[in-house]
Amino acid sequence: MSPFESIARRERGLLQQLTAAQMTMIAIGGAIGTGLFMGSAFAIGFAGPSVLISYAIGALIGLLLMGCLAEMTVAHPTSGSFGAYAEHYLSPLAGFVVRYAYWAAVVLAVGMEVTAVGKYMKYWFPEVEQWVWVALFSVILAAVNATSVKAFGQMEYVFSMVKVVAIVAFILIGAYVVFGSRPEGVGFSNYTADRGFFPNGWWGTWVGVIVAIFSYLSLESIAIAAGEAQNPRQAVTSAFKTTVLRLVLFYLLSLALMLAIVPWSHASTDKSPFVKVMEIVGIPGAASVLNFVVLVASLSAMNAQLYVTSRMMFSLSRGGYAPAALGKVNSRGVPMGAIAISCLGMAVAMVLNVLKPEESLTLMMSISMFGAMFAWFMVFVTHLFFRRRWQREHPGEHLQFRMWGFPVLTLLGAVLMLAVIITTYFTDVFHMTTLIGVPMLLVMTAVYLIWYRKR
Repeated sequence: MSPFESIARRERGLLQQLTAAQMTMIAIGGAIGTGLFMGSAFAIGFAGPSVLISYAIGALIGLLLMGCLAEMTVAHPTSGSFGAYAEHYLSPLAGFVVRYAYWAAVVLAVGMEVTAVGKYMKYWFPEVEQWVWVALFSVILAAVNATSVKAFGQMEYVFSMVKVVAIVAFILIGAYVVFGSRPEGVGFSNYTADRGFFPNGWWGTWVGVIVAIFSYLSLESIAIAAGEAQNPRQAVTSAFKTTVLRLVLFYLLSLALMLAIVPWSHASTDKSPFVKVMEIVGIPGAASVLNFVVLVASLSAMNAQLYVTSRMMFSLSRGGYAPAALGKVNSRGVPMGAIAISCLGMAVAMVLNVLKPEESLTLMMSISMFGAMFAWFMVFVTHLFFRRRWQREHPGEHLQFRMWGFPVLTLLGAVLMLAVIITTYFTDVFHMTTLIGVPMLLVMTAVYLIWYRKR
């Protein structure tokens, strides 16, 4: 038995029903959401046209992360994923903190997405209370996740396909406007027309990377889903190779065309720049079309986030770090207890929508950003220890998937990710991210040392 086998054995019981195509769509679906459709205006406000560099840097970090995760996941496909790897290759404390930080982050992200769903539905049904939609869609997607992993995979595939089709259509329309019809005011001259390509300097470009990373979050969901893939090693390898390329093309192409059509100072308003492009093109019902796409984007992200956070709690339970009931699966291979506790974010969202404390959403975003970004940083750290230990414990045995450029590129990913996390403290908008996140890690460490270390 390999040293990691004890962790893999305790996490068995989930059914392997996800295909490689579904796993690819899970990652794409999670990463293409409000971060692109609505958050791009936020990033453009920081960086101006140089937001293209911001998203390129974010894509580089995502690419390095996927390479590290792919190598470890192909070697050890399990639902605990990077949390289980941190436990085995770093320490039980690291595995505990990474999994709980990520679980808490994604639970709050689920609440944020379902709150957004309520706002989008209010566009068509202004007379219906927002909390009604929050409750309705919470029940529907919780039921989908509780049915079977196969049902979840099919639903996420459909959601993600809608978003992919919408982005491809936008790219084709944008390309026609920029290179075909070329109306007045449209062209790549918009990149430098207003204070140049770097209107807010390199600092603005770097701050835009924070938004880019937030947009790319959920790439790691492929690794968590590997424990329920039909052929995990083949599915993970295929999904990892195609996901990043598609995401980079979708994000960078759509942003490049958008900035050529709409001057950046107009694209960085509270209205989605995608809507502005469709208004310039003259597509009838542009606002309704985009509202539907963004609604699907939030439902897709919510669906994927509920899945990954329930599997992380399942892993914590099987490791003895949460009640045993949360690690049990039913006859369909679904961890019902883990799904139920992971619906906590939906419950919080519904209460907040009744009481309407709007300022709490900023707090939820700050916490969710930190936990997910910390998990990304720990993936790079874990990979450094994984590769060295693997080579020591498996002399002469080749990894089926190898991260290129080790250890230089793994270190580069860790340094860039740590720099992004530290940068949040020095910005007004994201100041609360580290201010709340670091004490949260200290509390989790104290909980482990007091209750779980002797176990």
